[in-house]
Amino acid sequence: MTHSPNGGYPPHGGYGQQAGDYQQPHGGYQTQTAPPYPPAGDYHQHEGMYQSQNRRQSRRGKRWLIVVATIAVLGLITAGVLNYFKIGPFSDKGKPVSFGQDKDGGQAGGANAQKPDSKVSMPTGPKAEFKNTSTLSDGTQVAVTTLDGKKSGFKGKVWVWAPKAYSDPKFKDHGFPVLVALPGGPGFPNNYWMDDGGLHLESSITKWYNEGKGKPFILAMPVLNPKPDDGGLYWDGSDIPGQPKMGTWLTEDVPDLMKANFRTIKSRDGWAFMGSSSGAFSGLKAVLKHPDKFKAVIASGPDIVPDSPLWKGHEKEKAENNPEVLAKDLIARKGPDVYLAFQYGTKESSVIPHVDKFIATYGNKGPVHTRLQKIEGGKHNAKTYIEGMDAGSMQWISEHMAGPVAP
Repeated sequence: MTHSPNGGYPPHGGYGQQAGDYQQPHGGYQTQTAPPYPPAGDYHQHEGMYQSQNRRQSRRGKRWLIVVATIAVLGLITAGVLNYFKIGPFSDKGKPVSFGQDKDGGQAGGANAQKPDSKVSMPTGPKAEFKNTSTLSDGTQVAVTTLDGKKSGFKGKVWVWAPKAYSDPKFKDHGFPVLVALPGGPGFPNNYWMDDGGLHLESSITKWYNEGKGKPFILAMPVLNPKPDDGGLYWDGSDIPGQPKMGTWLTEDVPDLMKANFRTIKSRDGWAFMGSSSGAFSGLKAVLKHPDKFKAVIASGPDIVPDSPLWKGHEKEKAENNPEVLAKDLIARKGPDVYLAFQYGTKESSVIPHVDKFIATYGNKGPVHTRLQKIEGGKHNAKTYIEGMDAGSMQWISEHMAGPVAP
């Protein structure tokens, strides 16, 4: 199932005054010339004239100082605006981003030596080559790298972002939770969650953390598919026989990238998924299939069963990637506990019955804990799902996650 990420946000535009449009308020001042010496007998009269002229010159000097200061201030404001909107030489776009790592891959300002009993996993390296794709208003950066997946054999893009709290000195040795965010739709060659200008996932995570409604998650935003999702050709976030191993890519290679470059949490308490549509299916299935690695998911407008045509002839493997089968098996095994936050808009008629059936059959039975967020008037798009996360889904999974964790 596919969808538009936000229903068509208008581009940034019309930001007030543009660079170079500044109009100097002053006009052509006329220079007045006085005779070099006053005539005999008229000294006091001409002294007054000279004093008046000096006052005019003083006022003129003050006006010039105001003009120069105004230009300087406007220059600083304009530079900041241009940087925020990624314009011209003021943009950081394409520049290297370290996320606090030193040149050898260790964490600058943190303890590179790892205690065996620590709850924190310090960056293991090797350091990835991250390049800035955008800078948020709080100075945090979204960056991208091309990951050559050693376990899946798939090579693709991953966007990452760390909240401002990650660079706070009081958390310099702390491990942070990671949220793997998956798109719906084609899921290749981009992941629409990386564009904070449209959906505001990154800035919302900061807002929710500041409000006490969410964890300060580090985001990993990988491509979902190895090729464009054309004509019903998609990979279900799975290792379909004879196809690129997208299940391994999402659950092993991408987490390995995050562990190599960030201070993370060793236990599954610091690892979760979120996704919309086909990305929601992939995240839901990943948590149910690997509950030893991941603890929670926000599944928005999800598919419930695998339905890619690429499964044809591989029924056994298809069943092994079916959330219904996986939930049943997890209940039978009596754990570990997982937390599944479902979301849908009330106008998603094709999604609602399948989600409701799953919750009724498997929800809140043994280790499978579920919650449903209904978004009134919501449609099958990512903008709707951000509203649901704000309304309660993010807070619910955060209550069951850890972080920041002290070493």
